[in-house]
Amino acid sequence: MNHQLVEIAQAMGARGKGILAADESTGTIAKRLDSIGVESTEEKRRDYREMLFRTSDALQEHISGVILFEETLRQSAADGTPLVQLISDAGSIPGIKIDKGAKDLAGAPGEKVTEGLDGLRERLAEYYDLGARFTKWRAVIDIGRGGEPGMPSWYCILANAHALARMAALSQEQGLVPIVEPEVLMDGDHDIDRCFEVTEATLKATYRALSEQQVLLEGSVLKPNMVLSGKLCGTQAGVEEVAEKTVKCLKRGVPAAVPTVVFLSGGQSDVEATAHLNAMNAGYEMPWNLSFSYGRALQAAPLQAWGGSLDNNPSAQSAFRHRARMNGLATLGEWSMDLEQAAP
Repeated sequence: MNHQLVEIAQAMGARGKGILAADESTGTIAKRLDSIGVESTEEKRRDYREMLFRTSDALQEHISGVILFEETLRQSAADGTPLVQLISDAGSIPGIKIDKGAKDLAGAPGEKVTEGLDGLRERLAEYYDLGARFTKWRAVIDIGRGGEPGMPSWYCILANAHALARMAALSQEQGLVPIVEPEVLMDGDHDIDRCFEVTEATLKATYRALSEQQVLLEGSVLKPNMVLSGKLCGTQAGVEEVAEKTVKCLKRGVPAAVPTVVFLSGGQSDVEATAHLNAMNAGYEMPWNLSFSYGRALQAAPLQAWGGSLDNNPSAQSAFRHRARMNGLATLGEWSMDLEQAAP
């Protein structure tokens, strides 16, 4: 089993490829569809995701894996083909979001801990049988605002690190590669140095917990935030500073045994997320495959082009193909603004 886990974890970070995060919860996808004036029905959610998964050339060339919501893992396309089969047939690896969301952390006002460990072993066995080969669990670390000193608390960081390690061990027990996602939010008015400090502490705590839970690092994937200025910070760090500090932070906190690091976009614009990833791969030598696991940064353009109509599938697929290609190039350090601005 260990050999299989290692192979999948390496494939998830294949050069030129990254992960499509299509695991929006029912509430989140409803907001996305509402933004284009479409009611969130099961059929519409299926149609939208089917459109993405049928962009087979984009998946074959630039998407190593697709994270699914549980509903999607169980759904079939309009012609009866399981959606998970569309993904596999395109040479991509299906995965599943397994956490139950961030809830209030007792004794820590304003802070969250991710839940979902109860009954997880049984759920994981079923997900494997349904075709999933990796899992994803998101923890949320909030730095807070200038008027909220003491965030995040060490208690919050440790609670989330422990939950991430528990889910990772359970996932590997069932033959599933865990994506460990300790996200330090970019909300707030903190500067990039404060983000660096909190991200470093979070990564170190997470990998200590993973070690304590005997998680096979070679059969796991890390999905971290980039080291960024807070959205409300008056001084926004440039692309080169983000790349330099993110790589430095990873080198301090992430063991070289981890084969693949896939960044979340975390509220960055499409182009910002791509430019930052490209700068890291173009400018630095690293022990990991450095790639992406983007949701909105891959989907915003195709969602707008789709608009809820199957008639718009070709234009939506073209937009998705372009974003997938741009980020694929960024994993190689070969992206440029000229290529970005070329017509899809």
